[in-house]
Amino acid sequence: MPVKNRFADMLPEIIAWRHDFHAHPELQYDLPRTSARVAELLRSFGVDEVVEGIGKSGVVGVIRGREDSAGRVIGLRADMDALPITEMTGLPHASTVPGKMHACGHDGHSAILLGAAKYLAETRNFDGTAIVIFQPAEEGGAGARAMLQDGLAERWKIQEFYAIHNMPGIPTGEFAICEGPIMAAADEFEITVTGRGGHAARPHDCIDTLLVAAQTVVSLQSLVSRNVDPMKNAVLSCCVIQTDSTAHNVIPEVVQIRGTARSLDEGVRDILEQGVARVANHTAAAFGATAAVDYRRGYPVTVNHAEQVGYAAEVARAIAGDVDLTLAPMMTGEDFSYMLNTRPGAYILMGNGDTAMLHHPKYEFTDEAIPFGASWFAGMVEARMPTTG
Repeated sequence: MPVKNRFADMLPEIIAWRHDFHAHPELQYDLPRTSARVAELLRSFGVDEVVEGIGKSGVVGVIRGREDSAGRVIGLRADMDALPITEMTGLPHASTVPGKMHACGHDGHSAILLGAAKYLAETRNFDGTAIVIFQPAEEGGAGARAMLQDGLAERWKIQEFYAIHNMPGIPTGEFAICEGPIMAAADEFEITVTGRGGHAARPHDCIDTLLVAAQTVVSLQSLVSRNVDPMKNAVLSCCVIQTDSTAHNVIPEVVQIRGTARSLDEGVRDILEQGVARVANHTAAAFGATAAVDYRRGYPVTVNHAEQVGYAAEVARAIAGDVDLTLAPMMTGEDFSYMLNTRPGAYILMGNGDTAMLHHPKYEFTDEAIPFGASWFAGMVEARMPTTG
């Protein structure tokens, strides 16, 4: 099952779709142009059923094979949304929307799945049903959860979910995957420290919230180094400190600390959540201040199912000749985790070559990767639902 010749033939067309998406990025759930174009293309391919508005702005296409094959149904997911980043590539198809950019390759993911959908609708070389899922709001909006809440899995009786993501640094045409956790739970926190503001020349009349905040930031680092089992993974980063004053000679009344906590284990996640509150409250109390902690759990851990990883790797190996099964889990988050919590499945990485990293203003999806990704999506359907006649 090497790269399918049909995708080489279709490559200019698929590239044109991607470049169009790239030039017109849309954010989170606000995807009127993108969703409409995806639905239009799916209908033009002769997909059996196209449903819009799942998870607010998601699109679902149903492609039936030659036989029912005991009702096996495979879901293939691509994300559609862009990021609030100003593009700096200077490419002919660069973003035409100020402050918005496809800096994570979701334009490529959507184009790849569209190519696979066109091929599957043409060939029908499988027994069962393929559900192509175009999801909104992966970038912080939990679009996968919204689609599931709208009945995605139950309505179409999906039994397995599969998804792909490009990865800079992996050579184009290669794949990587691992069993178990592959991406982290992504939580965020906000600590509001309240003290007593005043003149910087009279600190003895104040409760210095900036000092409390500084001590809190330093102390929070002990959670990973001293509270988490060193054989487990965790990241805690304080990324914003903001005061209610901009003057050089004023001790602020209120300081806010905002950051993120990442983990690959639910027990570690609990340690971080409890620890952030404990450190913030006790550090503030030691200086006579108070702390209010808002800890928000985000995407859960993305966990690949062992059996489905085997299927995904087999298809990838047939396309690329080999697949990296030694991939280390990453501390980035991914809302495909919600789908994998609902049904078994797998999330695989596809090489994007030597490009800028994801979420960088000079990132660019590699068009040469398209036949590999489209072949993998189509191959998963044909491998999991082979024809019997």
